[in-house]
Amino acid sequence: MKKYKVGIIGYGWVASAHIPAINATTQAKVTAVYSSRPLNAQEVSAKHGGGITTFTDLDAMLASPEIDAVSICSFPHQHADQAVKAAKAGKHIIIEKPLALSWADCQRVAKAVREAGVKVCVCFECRFSNQLQSTKALIDEGLLGDLHYGEVDYYHGIGPWYGQFRWNIKKQDGGSALLTAGCHGLDALLMLMGTDVASVSSFSTKSRSEIFQPYEYDTSSVTILNFKSGKVGKCAAIVDCLQPYYFHTHLCGSEGSVLDNKFHSMKLHSDKHAWSNLSMKMLDSGDVSDHPYEAQFKAFFDALDAGKDMPLTNLAESLRSHEVMFAADESAKTGKMVQL
Repeated sequence: MKKYKVGIIGYGWVASAHIPAINATTQAKVTAVYSSRPLNAQEVSAKHGGGITTFTDLDAMLASPEIDAVSICSFPHQHADQAVKAAKAGKHIIIEKPLALSWADCQRVAKAVREAGVKVCVCFECRFSNQLQSTKALIDEGLLGDLHYGEVDYYHGIGPWYGQFRWNIKKQDGGSALLTAGCHGLDALLMLMGTDVASVSSFSTKSRSEIFQPYEYDTSSVTILNFKSGKVGKCAAIVDCLQPYYFHTHLCGSEGSVLDNKFHSMKLHSDKHAWSNLSMKMLDSGDVSDHPYEAQFKAFFDALDAGKDMPLTNLAESLRSHEVMFAADESAKTGKMVQL
């Protein structure tokens, strides 16, 4: 079986999680790192298991026939251009969210990928978490019946205590509460409720705390989704909260409900006066080192072996999440409902 050689684009906070997760799959090995700042190749190689060549010229790394795939871990405003370059070079692509900071750039990436015939993994890795996998299993087994309402909310105060704060505060890289991090919640809502969104209405605001004043954009938003099927959904994206990380899920269906790691199901005759507990690992940290990248990347390399698009976080599904996200931000900006 082929062992994929992977080049990393951008050697920062996110790369520190991607590299060990890629190497841990046993199907792939990081063999190259591109950074705009010069790196000591021996130090980088020794830190990550050896055999790594460093580059300060992205085109040179992409031109290497030794590289099968790249993982884009750079600043968000660089994602689209780098993804297009990688696709044109014939490299399969792992790309951190957001895919791009505008819908036009997302479409530009999609066009380059389609023309090159390469495969893509977008890092909505929370879909591979035990929390969301267990919740989806309840739905698929019919224990909640037909869903009519769902909310998935993302609470994560991204303040100066996070390394990303210095660039996250800028509009050109953070973008919005949804783009910078809340997209995990919105993407999860679509995973659980379906992607047939007809319209969105969104409102945004910002904390008055001095801690979050450096942000150049609203750092709290709430989005209401109207689905073609008649379902209604809600996603709060709060990155200026002062509290522990919290990935909130609450789904209501014709046969029961699930609330985070608790559920009630009429089909199981569970006690409607008390929640039953689910054994699951909750998403409880915004640190990239705690994210389920390894499971996601293994699924990506499995898909490459099979010559197929990967499950859950392929380009098509991720594009839909981005389309809804950009519509939500447009609604918050204009104060009007946006049709999709």
